[in-house]
Amino acid sequence: MVLTSSTIAFTVCFMIWMMFAVLGIPIKKMLSLSETQFGLLAALPVLTGSLVRLPLGMMTDKFGGKIVFFVLMLSTVIPIYLLSYAHEYWQFLILGLFVGLAGGSFSVGIAYVAKWFEPQNQGLAMGVFGAGNAGSALTKLIAPTIIAIGGWQLMPKVYAGLMLITAIGFWFGSFDNKEHRTASKASIGSQLAVLKDKNVWRYSQYYSIVFGGYVALALWMTHYYVDEYGFNLKTAAFLAVCFSLPGGVLRALGGWLSDKYSAHTVTWWVLWVAMIILFILSYPQTDLVIHTVKGEQALHFGLNSTVFTILIFALGITFAIGKASVFKYLSNDYKQNIGAVSGVVGLFGGLGGFLLPIMFGKAVDITGVRSSAFMIMFGVIWVSLIWIYLSEVRPQMEASHQANKAEKARTQATS
Repeated sequence: MVLTSSTIAFTVCFMIWMMFAVLGIPIKKMLSLSETQFGLLAALPVLTGSLVRLPLGMMTDKFGGKIVFFVLMLSTVIPIYLLSYAHEYWQFLILGLFVGLAGGSFSVGIAYVAKWFEPQNQGLAMGVFGAGNAGSALTKLIAPTIIAIGGWQLMPKVYAGLMLITAIGFWFGSFDNKEHRTASKASIGSQLAVLKDKNVWRYSQYYSIVFGGYVALALWMTHYYVDEYGFNLKTAAFLAVCFSLPGGVLRALGGWLSDKYSAHTVTWWVLWVAMIILFILSYPQTDLVIHTVKGEQALHFGLNSTVFTILIFALGITFAIGKASVFKYLSNDYKQNIGAVSGVVGLFGGLGGFLLPIMFGKAVDITGVRSSAFMIMFGVIWVSLIWIYLSEVRPQMEASHQANKAEKARTQATS
């Protein structure tokens, strides 16, 4: 019951957190925003949701997930509703900051849910909860219809009502266990001590791309389809679901794989697959003229919308698995203070989701190349691969080599 109610609540929170992925497009047109301004508008809620993850994770350890989750959802209802009456860019930015509190629900829910399950099942449980990322896909499916019925002003009103109903339903559908408040006597200083752990920083970097990259593209894809391929809002949002939906619902698969094969193995392969996909997506639309003996021959290189959607779908699956595998590291290594640690890692993941859309917009404004968004992400993935190789893969290879060397020495000694 706790897992079900928490997953539903997180799904709705993620719908609201990603609402500017669709809502931002008519606002961009109305206010004549640049690509960078659109990126900031879409990403600003992600900033708030990221910054509050650490304190919310600590509060969950101290007070329990039920009350923290409930109050968090209620705090966003009025700001969501007020978006309907905004008409200046700065008003959308300020209200977006408050709406973004919904994104902090992840660090609350992940710490709340994990403690109800045995260690061998925590990866799957957290993966099921994390499938609430599919709220991004739900926004893309229903928001264009809401806008078509009553204009963009209707969407915040509908979402405010949905959040209020969800908060009430969660309160009556969830439970509290005081024994789970394992850090209730811990000081803030002791909880913040996790920042001294170098592994926390490494997991944060991984998460900044598998989650931060997911959030960034979830915000950017509808806009990308409109500008790159000329689709209308409804069609673009529907196609963008091909990234958002698997990136959400298949997180449970990542949890199961991590339980079975280890967090390290799954994360290693996730980063490699993502790097290959992003390399292909990075190639811009190119026209090449070749001078031949028969005259000029024009060639075109670039991804059409079908191939692009297939690759985006595969990238969504890859990120879904990676999001779960990174949190499997946390459930293995930080059983007693997972709330604080998940808050730190979630914070950096969210910061990736905040910074990347702004970088996407700036890159397009400077270069005019829309696929520059994928070039940026390719660079981040490359850093992650280098880090995981140096910190995990190479030490394991060296340990294995030393073990083989020792075994060979023992064999020679006994022969």
